[in-house]
Amino acid sequence: MPGSRTGRPPVQRASRRPAAARPVRENSLLRLYMRARKAWDRPLTAYYLILGGSLLITVLGLVMVYSASQITALQLSLPGSYFFRKQALAALIGGALLFAASRMPVKLHRALAYPILAGAVFMMALVQVPGIGMSINGNQNWISLGGSFQIQPSEFGKLALVLWGADLIARKQERKLLTQWKHMLVPLVPVAFLLLGLIMLGGDMGTAIILTAILFGLLWLAGAPTRLFAGVLTIAALIGGVLIKTSPNRMARLACIGATEPKAGVADCWQAVHGIYALASGGLFGSGLGASVEKWGQLPEAHTDFIFAVTGEELGLAGTLSVLALFAALGYAGIRVAGCTEDPFVRYAAGGVTTWITAQAVINIGAVLGLLPIAGVPLPLFSYGGSALLPTMFAIGLLIAFARDEPAARAALAMRQPRFGRKRAGGARMDRGPRRWNTMRRRASVARTSGER
Repeated sequence: MPGSRTGRPPVQRASRRPAAARPVRENSLLRLYMRARKAWDRPLTAYYLILGGSLLITVLGLVMVYSASQITALQLSLPGSYFFRKQALAALIGGALLFAASRMPVKLHRALAYPILAGAVFMMALVQVPGIGMSINGNQNWISLGGSFQIQPSEFGKLALVLWGADLIARKQERKLLTQWKHMLVPLVPVAFLLLGLIMLGGDMGTAIILTAILFGLLWLAGAPTRLFAGVLTIAALIGGVLIKTSPNRMARLACIGATEPKAGVADCWQAVHGIYALASGGLFGSGLGASVEKWGQLPEAHTDFIFAVTGEELGLAGTLSVLALFAALGYAGIRVAGCTEDPFVRYAAGGVTTWITAQAVINIGAVLGLLPIAGVPLPLFSYGGSALLPTMFAIGLLIAFARDEPAARAALAMRQPRFGRKRAGGARMDRGPRRWNTMRRRASVARTSGER
């Protein structure tokens, strides 16, 4: 072996081993998906979705009411913040109702069902008394409270039907009477038709549609047979068809579906078409808050029934999709509460409230988009109107109370309330052992079903 220049034998270098294959990194999207799914399955998900979603919709609605109503207020020689102040006052009262409803036990909700129904029927009957009822935009559905304040009793009829219908069906289910069709329909359907008749005396077809949707939602949740469900639906459709056919105003609204010109034949589609104009001019991110053009006298009811159009013009596609996402989250949370409970009343009441809010949002947004006839119903929690806001916020309080009442949710909420051990003395804790709330977390882990922290 030839030597090196130094006279030493060359060093034999060990051959390099092939580098071990590095472990493949976990896909970040998969990790994100798993975390989101874990968080989605937690017991308090429905609670936070209902609370957060409703508050965000209400706050955004206040902002848009202020923006959309300024021009209307100035045209009426009123301060620019007139409608906003009234809506903010209604939101404060509604917030108190929401908090009270969210803290009430289920037994108290059931006890309030009959008084609320009786009060709603009484007020809806007062609307038809000359000198007491008021007519606004051709509908005799208002009672004056003095000054500029009015109340629409039919809005409270929705809450009354939900609570009373849920209590009625729950009691019949407990007695195993729902297998008989007469117990399924009586007295639920006759009382619902009584409310519908009082509403239609004032000519409010939109509120009648929402009340009908609540009735069908309760029947579907109660497990009504297909033939029975189809029969009631057929009767309601025939009555609705006759009411639409005999009213030129309703026929004109039906003719404006999909209209692109203010004059669609003999029908005046000014409002429907300018709602589309507002949405089309918004673009992706809108023209800016307060910069709407259509609200300057071109779009009627800009701060009530067509506030979604002003939202699309000022906040763009991003704003409208955000509103839709909030309503979708609220609807999902309501369905989750109704599906996870074992209490029949909670299931029917949560399903009725979810049907009410979802159906009303779909009808309002569908009318603005030109996909449905203009029914004259406000966007829940969003449009201007204290009469609509108060019962809706009370209904949201019901959903919050039901979401808190789930066993897993109660355990998770109890773990979020730390209870400390002995009191501190001289700024230092005397007991150096583990705090009591840590031991409570370990004891409550048995009731935790989805890893909620």
